[in-house]
Amino acid sequence: MHCGNFLATPLTRRQMLRQCANGFGAVALASLLAEPGYGATSSAPAGTDLLVPRPPHFGAKAKNVIFLFIDGGPSQVDSFDPKPRLAKEHGQPIKMKVPPTQFNNVGAVLQSPWKFRQYGQSGIPVSDLFPHVARCVDDLAIIRSMVSNFSEHTNANFFIHSGSGQQGRPSMGAWVTYGLGSASRNLPGFVVLDSGQIPPGGLDCFNNGFLPASYQGSLFQRGAQPVADLQRGERTPLLQEGKLALLRRLDQAVVERLGAEDKLEAAIANYELAFRMQSAVPELVDLRGESAATRRLYGLEDQYEPTQIYGRQCLLARRLIER
Repeated sequence: MHCGNFLATPLTRRQMLRQCANGFGAVALASLLAEPGYGATSSAPAGTDLLVPRPPHFGAKAKNVIFLFIDGGPSQVDSFDPKPRLAKEHGQPIKMKVPPTQFNNVGAVLQSPWKFRQYGQSGIPVSDLFPHVARCVDDLAIIRSMVSNFSEHTNANFFIHSGSGQQGRPSMGAWVTYGLGSASRNLPGFVVLDSGQIPPGGLDCFNNGFLPASYQGSLFQRGAQPVADLQRGERTPLLQEGKLALLRRLDQAVVERLGAEDKLEAAIANYELAFRMQSAVPELVDLRGESAATRRLYGLEDQYEPTQIYGRQCLLARRLIER
């Protein structure tokens, strides 16, 4: 809705919110920089535990959130957002200016080949692609007002993960871990479960950006061994602990001589975490204790292998937040 009847230059609600958000952000940044310790350095004092749990400013309704990012999924007009105008103008030339991308041969308007029906008490339309999701549509909150300014996959992926289409900004998971820490001492605070293909934009989609390196995403591959080199190489835990202690002393000597360094502090923390993960990760990925009903619910027995892979990662995500 435009306010053109009142202003010489129309201002949409989205533009107004964006401009206000920029102003609020500047005020918040000025307030943060005025506090002791902010703005002086990006590195925490040596020995600081960056992943210690921190309470939120306000009580949260949700205790856990699992973010499912399905790169290359079906279009919104083929899933939960029917566009009657596409059917009306099917086969006609596109009447709007389309910005150039790597695919510059713009075709005609194409209606969705899938039929939509209304489901549940809410009457939300769902396409025939998702008959099972349609049965629980009243438990979903479907947002159909979000837009993106990026037509290229890479920039669009940066945007959805970090709020910016440019490479190098902290991702959503990095910000959450920075603000809340981690409730688990034996697993990374920010875990990325790979279902087989890294999205356009690569691992920078899960980057820590200008935040300390401890907040970057830890990639768990699919399969029985999601983290490489977790097997203990030494014959006894005591021998491994001795090597770890030596590495800790050497790294600490470098810190004392050259000063705190973000990447070095993260490396020290990673040594400690990797040692604890040797016992935590095998238990995490061992699904033999899951019931047949749970395995069936997550599609682990499905005849289609990609469904098995994705279902396993979804189950691991649930097991992660339970720990």
